[in-house]
Amino acid sequence: MKSPYISTIKLPQFSLWEKEKKAKNLISFDLEITARCNLNCRHCYVNLPVNDHGAKTKELNFDELKRIVDEAFSLGALWCLITGGEPLLREDFFDIYLYLKQKGLLVSIFTNATLITSRHIKLFQQYPPRDIEVTVYGVTEETYETVTRSKGSFKAFMRGLNLLLENKIKVRLKAMALRSNVGELAKIARFCRKYTKDYFRFDPLLHLRFDANPKRNEEIISERLDAAKIVEIEKRDSERSEALRKGCDKLINHKFGQYACDHLFHCGTGVGSFYVSYDGFLKLCSSLNHSECIYNLRHGSLHYAYKTFIPKVRIMRSGNPEFLTKCRRCPIINLCLWCPAHAYLETGRLDTPVDYFCKVAYARAKMLKPDFV
Repeated sequence: MKSPYISTIKLPQFSLWEKEKKAKNLISFDLEITARCNLNCRHCYVNLPVNDHGAKTKELNFDELKRIVDEAFSLGALWCLITGGEPLLREDFFDIYLYLKQKGLLVSIFTNATLITSRHIKLFQQYPPRDIEVTVYGVTEETYETVTRSKGSFKAFMRGLNLLLENKIKVRLKAMALRSNVGELAKIARFCRKYTKDYFRFDPLLHLRFDANPKRNEEIISERLDAAKIVEIEKRDSERSEALRKGCDKLINHKFGQYACDHLFHCGTGVGSFYVSYDGFLKLCSSLNHSECIYNLRHGSLHYAYKTFIPKVRIMRSGNPEFLTKCRRCPIINLCLWCPAHAYLETGRLDTPVDYFCKVAYARAKMLKPDFV
């Protein structure tokens, strides 16, 4: 079937962008080394069971990962994020981590911290990570395990987190804003800021599943906060609301209505970075899962993917009138949760408006400018 998206263009500014892009070195990349997780969080868009044989079979093996790392390093990469699933489930996690460090890369890790052991601590003390990011689902056992649906996970989380903190491993804490933990969100924020004074973020955007599992998608949607609640939380959080107000002029721009650009991608996705899924597919970012926007690294080189494939994706255009007249001319798109990747997960298309995202954007705009129409 013919693609609904146009992937060739002759506009001068984008051919210049391509020349600049081809000359630009890679800066960072993300390695999703497994989709399996020991938790079963209600909102998760990727996790599969620990003993999922199919998922384990699809995982890039150590030699495949080394090849990708070597190619990324040759392209100029400085930093790598190890993510999952829960990356500490990999039996060869230590080998993967050490290989990245031996290449001279800065290494970050996303983990739920429940599997941290003294052996991990020794590794991180000898070969320090750039940082370890841990998501805090709750600060009480009841709330935490309502989200994770895993008995004993709160104690395991606190034990792992304390091991990291007591041994001076650099930790960054973050949170997801869900219906299941919204009543505890202020306490979560205080908890996180107590231990990471220079860094804390929370995210109200819950992605739908990459595997499009209908039951799991229903669970995710049921955990989403409505627009009014998101704005209420952001307004109460002084750091978040102050950041929004400082950027108000950039976040609300009525000049956007004068533009007539039909390009799908206006973000920085794929510029200086990329994401590799556990089963070997290169993506411009972790959320962009459309079949025309992913490249199988098991069947081709990273050099080709980065220098040729990614620029082709970046110049994809839309012919959808609804998208072009609504999203592309919207003065508050920078307040919106919309992007091509999220649109695809919600609608099956890269260029379709999403009503829920619109509601959030307009609620934020009214908070920043009460007279906004």
